[in-house]
Amino acid sequence: MSRRKEKEVYCLCRRVYDPDEFMIECDVCKEWFHGSCVGIEEHQAVDIESYHCPNCQPEHGPLTLKRRRNWHRHDYAENNDDRKAVQTGTSVFISKLKKAHFYSADEVVVHLHGSEVTVDFFEQHGFLTPLLVEHKEGLGLKVPPPTFTIVDVERCVGPLREIDVIDVNRQGDLRMKMMEWTEYYTSKPRRKVLNVISLEFSDTELNKLVTPPTVVREMDWIEAHWPKDLPDDFAYQRPQVQKYCLMSVKDSYTDFHVDFGGTSVWYHILRGQKVFYVIPPSDDSLRLYENWVMSSNQSEVFFGDLVPKCYECHLSAGNTFFIPSGWIHAVLTPEDSLVFGGNFLHRYTIGRQLKIHAMELRLDTPQKFLHPSYETLTWFAARDLLDELKEYQNMGGSVPKYLLEGGREMIKTLKTWTAMREGLKAHLQQVPPDIKPAKLIEQLCVHFGLPGDAQVDSSSRGEDPLKLTIRTGSVTATELCEPIKLRLSGGQILRPSSEEMGLGEEGEKEEAVGIKLSVSHPEVVVKPLRGSNGALTEDPPVLKSSSGAAKVKRNGGTAGVKRELVDAIGSAELEDVEDGDYASLQGKGKPPPGGAKSTLWL
Repeated sequence: MSRRKEKEVYCLCRRVYDPDEFMIECDVCKEWFHGSCVGIEEHQAVDIESYHCPNCQPEHGPLTLKRRRNWHRHDYAENNDDRKAVQTGTSVFISKLKKAHFYSADEVVVHLHGSEVTVDFFEQHGFLTPLLVEHKEGLGLKVPPPTFTIVDVERCVGPLREIDVIDVNRQGDLRMKMMEWTEYYTSKPRRKVLNVISLEFSDTELNKLVTPPTVVREMDWIEAHWPKDLPDDFAYQRPQVQKYCLMSVKDSYTDFHVDFGGTSVWYHILRGQKVFYVIPPSDDSLRLYENWVMSSNQSEVFFGDLVPKCYECHLSAGNTFFIPSGWIHAVLTPEDSLVFGGNFLHRYTIGRQLKIHAMELRLDTPQKFLHPSYETLTWFAARDLLDELKEYQNMGGSVPKYLLEGGREMIKTLKTWTAMREGLKAHLQQVPPDIKPAKLIEQLCVHFGLPGDAQVDSSSRGEDPLKLTIRTGSVTATELCEPIKLRLSGGQILRPSSEEMGLGEEGEKEEAVGIKLSVSHPEVVVKPLRGSNGALTEDPPVLKSSSGAAKVKRNGGTAGVKRELVDAIGSAELEDVEDGDYASLQGKGKPPPGGAKSTLWL
């Protein structure tokens, strides 16, 4: 925005633009006004056909509202065409959903007493199916009394707290202040069906009134692995996902979804009722779900119709529901409800949690809908897992099967995060500074009996000796080239992308300068280079003279590249290098015009 625009003032109040304040444009004078200054709330704006500001009303009259033309489309002003499909959340959809028949949740939901929901239970049975506890006694759960109201919620979180609200009929998002929400919730009749499902209150007075079930606190990765003594300037804050307040009016509906990051959920109904439609997370179901989310007509297709079985589970006041990782579910609210709940990662479904996170990344899920600091938390958990494995080894105990399977999936994911060409920097930024990723992965591999993939061995790739091109970039020195950077990941030297190779048009000439390896790692071996006489270099760490020509694969074809290696690497060991680090290769000699490029045989 230009300096002039930054200082431009708007509205009756003549204030500068504030992106955090809702504004509405007059359809006559085209001036912008703060909703708070002209008595228009954000959730009302979507219903306005033509807005006339206070200055224009004397001549053009008051605002006009959209005329309802249908009851089954998100845009209710659309011409009523019965040939168009019913969309999710509309009044017609809700009416049909209430009459539909589903499989009984008794086939998949386990009923337990609160005292039975313990870590020992999950150690023996895992956490693969939903659990329903009718009364909270024995859970160690603390919530406000049933007389607690929305007004009390406002008192605890503050009237000016901004909250995310869902317009159920449109399945759209909007923002409201808590006091506006209270006014809406407590007034009847209501013109709209609005729903709040994401008010995280850990940083408010309400936090003191709610304590998650004991078993959740004992399993939760945030409680178990997120350090308590991190410095104030630590890049990532402790994730706030453990305590949510959900405030839903009658006929609210949340469409099918999987909780972020593959988290599990605890869900206590203080007042009201809920109906859950749940689907087990089989590979087929998750594949169908991913395709459904990406489809252009998602709002017109009820996901429960796409799978063999969708189960219906009715919950009432006093019930506590535990939803395992990956379960696909939708929720209907038959009457006004107040719910407390939270999300948590844990050790019993590590593989599934990581699978869901990977799916979210494939779906380009917006950052605000992802689990905060997810990868950082996983690195902390991986480090503690290593300590636990060492303890099992020292004590002579056997590692539980679920931990072996989950740990192996974790190693695969950590390797993926540190070996990705796309977005590697973003992944590495989420590694805690006191964790050395390559070393941690290597040690985990040892304890899990997995290959560490530490050697660069071109023969295992079924191709000629690995060719790696590194480019120094712009160089101005005449006697000494700037260090060349070589990326290491998962104990391996990465093959660079086309851009990293710096290759131009086919046939481009490329000249190399002398190089010397300046860092080392005991598990990464640079294969020796044979000289022109076919003999191996005699002294591996010392540079030997060689020259020749090479063909470098590029975009499916080849580009002729002329190489003149002043010095060639024999072999070398690398030590104290971690994933994401750069091995520095110092170039000697006068660099060619435009910067030095070096093509190495490893």
